[in-house]
Formats: sequence, structure tokens, C-alpha cells
Amino acid sequence: MGVVDDLVRARETFERGDWAAAFEAWTTVAPDALAPEDLAEFATAAFLLGRRGVAVQALQRAFGLQVGADDTRAAVLTAFRLCMTFDTGGEHQVAAGWAARAQRLVEEVDGEAVERGYVAYLLMHQRIAGADWAGAALLAASVVEQGRRHGDPDLTAIGLASLGRLSIYSGRVPEGLALFDEAMVGVASGEVGPIFAGNVYCVMVEGCQEISDLGRASAWTAALTRWCAAQPGLVTFTGQCAVHRGQIMRLHGDFARAIEEYDAAVERYLAADTPEAAGLALAERGDVLRIMGDLDAAEASYDRAADRGFEPQPGLALLWSARGRDEAASAAIRRLLAETPDPVHRSRLLAAAVEILLGTDPEEARALAVELEQVAADFGCEGLQAMAAHCLGRVERAAGDASGALPYLRKAAALWGAINCPYEVARVDVQVGLALRQLGDVESATRALTHARRTFVELGARDAAVSTARLLEPAALPDGLTGREVEVLRLVAAGRSNAQIAAELVLSEKTVARHLSNIFTKVAVASRTAAAAYAFEHHLV
Repeated sequence: MGVVDDLVRARETFERGDWAAAFEAWTTVAPDALAPEDLAEFATAAFLLGRRGVAVQALQRAFGLQVGADDTRAAVLTAFRLCMTFDTGGEHQVAAGWAARAQRLVEEVDGEAVERGYVAYLLMHQRIAGADWAGAALLAASVVEQGRRHGDPDLTAIGLASLGRLSIYSGRVPEGLALFDEAMVGVASGEVGPIFAGNVYCVMVEGCQEISDLGRASAWTAALTRWCAAQPGLVTFTGQCAVHRGQIMRLHGDFARAIEEYDAAVERYLAADTPEAAGLALAERGDVLRIMGDLDAAEASYDRAADRGFEPQPGLALLWSARGRDEAASAAIRRLLAETPDPVHRSRLLAAAVEILLGTDPEEARALAVELEQVAADFGCEGLQAMAAHCLGRVERAAGDASGALPYLRKAAALWGAINCPYEVARVDVQVGLALRQLGDVESATRALTHARRTFVELGARDAAVSTARLLEPAALPDGLTGREVEVLRLVAAGRSNAQIAAELVLSEKTVARHLSNIFTKVAVASRTAAAAYAFEHHLV
């Protein structure tokens, strides 16, 4: 087969999206026989197959040919691609050099040229790196405007996705989600090229994960999975796809398959020569292992994430808390909150902070739960609203207001149930059971705790199942109290009168009075208030 035939085969298979066949065809042609346009497509196929080094070589050769031919506009786009390729590989200084070259070259191009939009995208990333969100948003808007003006679907889609993410960071969540939806139109229609389509998917799914818009995250993860599966040999973006699938499986309680996805993600990131990105997958893997109760394996996964430059928080702080290292956990979560002023990234920390701080600083935990409630109301995302309701319910119950806790907890259970998060529902059920026990409704409490334990067992959440089972075990009662006397004491602690206790336990008021007299004698108190204090001190409520 001659060079011309090889080139025709490469171009045809590339147009069909068969990256492996196109790559193979191009490799049979001598590099000197490839025009810059062929080198650009060859680089695309190589990049999508995870052959980043080959992609870089092809792009560098194309750039040299374009500069030699005074094709400045094409050279700007190639410099743009080299910047992005080096950046995804973690070579940020080299990427910065290519960004500077693209900026210099674009000054030689007509002011209305579409290439200015691509350079604006690079400048946007520089502003993001410097936490200049307002400046970045202006540049993202410019990217969208340039893409629309020149009818460039790649530029338009990535600009809309970026502007949506920045709008979310600015607190304009509904506006940001609307921009995501608009970006998705071009991707779904097939107008957007594969590299930009993959980036748009990842920007949007990550953005939805950050604000716990779990419905969109799940739907777009499924779409990303189909998109990856439709492209033979695709390696790039399959790591991100596996991470996102793992995140959705974790939410739905499929922990074993989530671990498999995270392991696959690590392998694919390494195959695509992007080892930095593997840190996120390892941290997420650690979170699932922690939930499953394998704390040693979780800590090892967190350590591997840290080795790749990814801080595995707040999962590591939650692990320290689970191991009784309250001081270390509290210090870590307070440091993270102090470093994180924006509401989007704080929303990823607040529920963990409430859980960690509730036992050591209840008032701080309450303030953080209230903050989460406000963020959830502003964002309007069901996942955040469920977290906020759960946190507020825990805070109220810990403060002794079981009646005030139950509406929050029931709201949390309903929200988690609606988005199919069984582990979270079971965690709420434990709090419901404890609140009901605090109110003296022992039978209902037992039902809630039993349901929670059964769910934990089915999901493989070992530590949670064991701790819930302990709550169901009949404990040795202090000071010779009987089970019935404890039931009466719990209702006294809940503020019930003798008549109310009699009605709830189906006893006569005379019998309740006798039980109360016996309780006072056994625990050596002289008032209902002192009896209630005794109940709390001895963890009977």
C-alpha cells in the first residue's frame, strides 16, 4: 500500500472516530510526508489513545512547519494544543511556555480571528490559577462570544462549560447549571470535537459533584460512559469516566464496584501518562474503604493519593476521628475551613466538619450546620439539602432536643431516599432511632435502628453495622434499674408528665408514680430534673 493510500485510510478512519486504526495508518507514513493538517489529526488520535509523547512530537513538528510557512493562525492553534497537552501531563512550566508563545503569535493575527478566543481560554486558566474568578469569568465570556461569532462549536462549548463552572464558584448556581445544559447541546449533537467534548463532560460532571447536584452528575456520567464506549481504543478521559462512575456507585451503595472503578481509573491515568490525576481516584477509593470499615486500607490509599500531590481531605480527618484521634481531626478540619472561603468548596467540607466537631465543640458544629443549610438553600441542590438537614438533626439531638431533631432527620431521609443513597438513609435512621429512644418511643427506635443495621450489613459497611448493633444490645443497667424504670426515666428526661408517661406506656398514673419513687431511691436523686440529668450522664437517652 502506497503513501497516498495510507494517508487516505488514516483520514477516513479518523473521521469515523476509530483512533487506533487511524494511528496505525499514520505511523506507516514517514513523518516528512505528513502535512501539518495530518500531523494535527495524528496528534489527536495519539492523545486520545494515551500516547501523549507521540502527540507532542507530532504537534511540535506541525508547529515548525506552520511557522516556516508563515501560517501564523495555524501556529497559534498548535501552540494552544501543546500548552493543553503538556498541562494535562503535569508539565506546567513547559505548558506556560507554549501559552506565552501562543499569546505572542496571536498579536500578529487579524483582530477578528477566532484564534484570539483560544488564547483567551489560556488566559482564563491563568486567572483561575491566581484565584481571580471575576477576571476568569470575563475571559470565559469572551471565549463564548468568539466561538459564537466564528461558528466554532469547540470554542463555544468549552467556553460555556467554563463560564458555567465560574458562575457556580461565584454563587450563581442556577445560572451556571443553565450554561452547562447549553454546552451539552453541542456535545450531544456531535458538533464538538473529541478532545473538547471530553473536557466539557469532565468540567460539567466535576462541577455538579462539587455542589452535590447528584441528579445531573449521575445523568452526565452515564452519557460520558456511552461516549467513551463508542470510541474504539480510547484511553484519555476513560480515567475521569471511571472516577465519576465510582462516585455514583458509592452514592448508590455499590461499594465493591466503586473500588473496581477507582482501581481502573488509576490504571488508565497512568496509561495516559497523567499520574497527578491518579491522586483523586486514590482519595475517593480511600473514602469508600473507610465507609466499609477497612481503616488500614483506607489510610494506605490516602497515603498514595498524598504521594501524588493530592490532599485526601476531608476523608483523612474523618478517618482520624473514627480512630479516636479527635484533636488531629479537629485541627485538620478547622485548617481546611480557614483555607477555603468560597461557598462551593466549603460545601464539600461542612458536613464532615459538623460530624468531627459535634463531640468537642457543639456550638461550632451548630454554626457550621446553619452555614450548610444556607448554602444548600442558595444552591438548590438536593444532595446539599439532604446533608444540611442531617447535620441540623444531629446537632439538635446532641443538644437534647429530640423533638426538634426529628423533622430535620425525616427531611434528610426523604431527600437521600429520592436520589437512591441507601448508606446515607441508614445513617439518618440511626439518628432517628436515637432521637426516638430519647423521647421514650423504644419500639419505634428499635425498628429504625434495626433497619439501619440491616442496610449497613447489606452494603458491607462493617463498622457502621457493628456500632448500630451495639445500640440494639440490651445494656447492663446502672444502679439496679429495671427495663421499665429506664423507659419511665427516658420519658422524664424528655419532659413528660406522669399522666403523659402513663398514656404512652399504657400504665396507670399510680404505677408511674411508684416507678418514679423507685428510680429516685435507686439513683439517689430528689427531683425530676436531677433524674433527667442522671439519665443523660449515664447515656440512657
